[in-house]
Amino acid sequence: MGYWKSKVLPKIKKVFEKDSAKKAAAAEATKTFDESKEEISKEFEEKKTELEPKVIEIYEASSAEIKTLVKDPKEAGLKKQSTSVQKFLDELVKIEFPGSKPVSEASSKYGPAYVSGPIFFVFEKVSTFIVVEEKAVEAPAPETKTEEASTSTEKEIVVEEEKKEEAVVAEASEKTEPPAKVEEAEPPKP
Repeated sequence: MGYWKSKVLPKIKKVFEKDSAKKAAAAEATKTFDESKEEISKEFEEKKTELEPKVIEIYEASSAEIKTLVKDPKEAGLKKQSTSVQKFLDELVKIEFPGSKPVSEASSKYGPAYVSGPIFFVFEKVSTFIVVEEKAVEAPAPETKTEEASTSTEKEIVVEEEKKEEAVVAEASEKTEPPAKVEEAEPPKP
């Protein structure tokens, strides 16, 4: 018991303390970033026109996983694609995207999973450029769907009209024929 307390337990505590120290430092970095969000947003609005073509170029050159993460940020995707996320952040730092430098530094020190809030904030700002571009591409798609929908409704109308015509013909034939005499069977005697 003495050996376990003196040798094993301190090593176990040391392993868990590293992780908690890393989490605490990442939480501090996130808190610092949260305090500067207003400044970053203002800077972003000022540089929006300059950044748009550069961001779209970086976004188009990135992998499909990063594109998915930017459109729909999720914690699990961030953990799986941590190296790709770091590369994407480094590219944003090169074009001086507002807020990307502190996020990239924190991500490289502590890992993207620990600073997910700031990363998602930057991705949200990046997605403002991307959504505008994709809405223009997706606009013609609903028109073709409405055409398909209208043709299917026309088919339904034609089918319903045919059924009505058949029903009218059936009713007419019933009226011309005299009703058949139905004989009732006598109930069985007990």
